Amino acid sequence: MSENKNLEIADKAPKKVVENTIEVKVEERIGKIFQLQTEQSLVLRSSTVAERKLVLQKFLSVIEKYTSEIVEAGQKDFNKPETETLIAEVFPVVHEIKHALKHLSSWAKPKKVSSTKATFGTKSKVVYEPKGVSLIISPWNYPVNLTFGPLVSALAAGCTAIIKPSEFTPHMSKVISKIVDEAFDEKLVAVFEGEVDVSLALLECPFDHIFFTGSPQVGKSIMVAAAKHLSSVTLELGGKSPVVVDETTDLEKTAGKIAWGKFANNGQTCIAPDYVIVHESKVDELVTTLKQTISNAYGASPKTNDDYGRIVNRAHTNRIKDLIDDGIKNEGLVVVGGEIDVKDRYISPTVVVGKYGDKKFLNSKLMTEEIFGPVLPIISYREIGEVINQINSMPKPLALYMYSENKSLTDYVLQRTSSGGACINTNMVQFLHGNLPFGGVNNSGIGNAHGEFGFKAFSHERAVLEDKFTSNHMLYPPYTKRVKSFVKFVNKYLA
Repeated sequence: MSENKNLEIADKAPKKVVENTIEVKVEERIGKIFQLQTEQSLVLRSSTVAERKLVLQKFLSVIEKYTSEIVEAGQKDFNKPETETLIAEVFPVVHEIKHALKHLSSWAKPKKVSSTKATFGTKSKVVYEPKGVSLIISPWNYPVNLTFGPLVSALAAGCTAIIKPSEFTPHMSKVISKIVDEAFDEKLVAVFEGEVDVSLALLECPFDHIFFTGSPQVGKSIMVAAAKHLSSVTLELGGKSPVVVDETTDLEKTAGKIAWGKFANNGQTCIAPDYVIVHESKVDELVTTLKQTISNAYGASPKTNDDYGRIVNRAHTNRIKDLIDDGIKNEGLVVVGGEIDVKDRYISPTVVVGKYGDKKFLNSKLMTEEIFGPVLPIISYREIGEVINQINSMPKPLALYMYSENKSLTDYVLQRTSSGGACINTNMVQFLHGNLPFGGVNNSGIGNAHGEFGFKAFSHERAVLEDKFTSNHMLYPPYTKRVKSFVKFVNKYLA
């Protein structure tokens, strides 16, 4: 969901150089906390649902206590509007906790399973046991949401957790640390702030599960580190999430939803619409409607509008600027916005249109790299097959959004493409649905989060079988004529 490029770069650095950058006392503390949590994880194997709920209830009360500080930290780190912080940072975590409190008893209850023909005479169930010590490496774009969301799942499952928040949002990281220090004992949950060297030191520990949110590039490095200890992983990554707009949709409603999804948090959202593929007959109308929608939302000067935030740092501002410049260089036309102030980390809501079938624009960085900023490229199509080919020519995205009143067309597109999730006639709302799995596929992620799916991500589904009155003894050697006849019967009638 974010571009933790530093972790990827440091992972390729000579090991001795990386080790020399971390203070010994931090490395020692990591070892100490990991050992404490390892011991605590053994205790938590027998924890009850009631005990876990008490932990979650205290967590909820502390988050509510620090809500004003979360808002203030969001302002300091990237001018995040108070309303966006409350909606996108605080609400999802509070919702996740309350959802877990309501349903945890059902999730954690052993699930009885029916016997098959081959296992007739047995009694079986699936038992959910905590995986153990978990590591949560969270990003900078939604620091509280994407740190504490996975933590709720870990606690619900009965795991301990070590958290590494992003160094790019130091004020948010400070508040995260304060909340954790007040809500938990360090043997249950601990936070390690710092640069990439801290992440690398943590990844040397044999965690039972690693939950990482970030870019696909860094996700690959996380998998390499996890492979050393055969740690299981949940990877919430990103990609270029397409928006398909056909000729049947209400463009005024569609433009409003797309603009909200794209420009909230300055486009720094993993499931934000990345680019639009619109029917050729609707391009001009969509652009006109988007322009008016953006003006209604942020006024004539978004730079002076308190409802419009900033890019996290100058490096990312320059990265996005380069994408815009490359799009223009390759025949893209800026039809809305385009104002950039790198010093102020400001990029106005920007829309760039490419000509139909223009290969130069399709091959530009703007159309091949995840934007993760307030820039919306638009391309057009004539036949729906072009849409399918465009989406399938790229790595599988985290989300796909389809705006259409034609159900058969919508089904056609969904059946012939793949994405982590999909929405019809809306975007980004899937993240808030506690009963849906949230996750990517291949390049956009591995595993699922939220609700019961998050609980299962931090749980081992243990198969437990009890023999009641089976006839397995009839298969033991020596393989007499009677045994052989019985085996033939089993193969013929019980397989």
